[in-house]
Amino acid sequence: MDFSFTEEQTLLRNMVQSFVSDNYDFDTRMKIVRSEDGMDRSIWQQFAELGLLAAPFSEEMGGLDGGPVETMVIMEELGRGLVVEPYLPTIVLSGGILNRHGSAAQKEAHLPGIIAGESIWALAFNEPQGRFNLADIVTSARTEGEGYVLNGAKAVVLGGPWADKLIVSARVSGDQRSRDGVGLFIVDKSADGVSTQDYPTVDGGRASEVTLENVAVSGDAMIGDANSGLDILEEAVDHGIAAVCAEAIGHMKMLNDATVEYCRTRKQFGVPIGSFQVL
Repeated sequence: MDFSFTEEQTLLRNMVQSFVSDNYDFDTRMKIVRSEDGMDRSIWQQFAELGLLAAPFSEEMGGLDGGPVETMVIMEELGRGLVVEPYLPTIVLSGGILNRHGSAAQKEAHLPGIIAGESIWALAFNEPQGRFNLADIVTSARTEGEGYVLNGAKAVVLGGPWADKLIVSARVSGDQRSRDGVGLFIVDKSADGVSTQDYPTVDGGRASEVTLENVAVSGDAMIGDANSGLDILEEAVDHGIAAVCAEAIGHMKMLNDATVEYCRTRKQFGVPIGSFQVL
């Protein structure tokens, strides 16, 4: 089996690598991390102009019709620069859910804005008691008329401070840990009843604790149905884990390159330390 990149994938990798090298050195990153917003929206817009935000989406939606390999290529190169802009929560997690499982109307309404860099999304699925069990959901979605009313709290929502929209997991029916009865809902973060507590994360990103108090959403805000929500969520998390693994490879390559260069240039006893057998 041939695991080599195609010509298009190689060009994509080279483009992202060049952009990060030219525009996202460590000092630039630290300036962004220490800023009030915690991200550089001009960088995000440049991602859109380069087509990075369009990579995994279908051509009919204005995307480049890429797949998991293209996502891996991009995440690895972003990892080299320790890029903090919300590619994972917006493109891989939320965008992936919409792309694979959103209705035609949902895709048409939301994907163009994501691809253009005009809209940032976050996936609100963690709950304090849930830990590793994605089915452990206390947040409720009560039917009211033709819509739903959401109540509950979500923890460590990556990219939450920057998001315009949230995809929220909530229990429509069943027991707290039942696999059935879980729905995923599109929620405007500015909606009445949505409040957030924002904070920096240890890796330089930003996250939110999100509280939902009698948040009303329409019936067409649900992605899929109430018996497919958990399967969709688990699939999205799998895609996210793969993307984070690719990002981590980028981190390791950057560290390895820096270490090798140090060993070549740092001298001890008049010779580069890389010449020592132990190194």
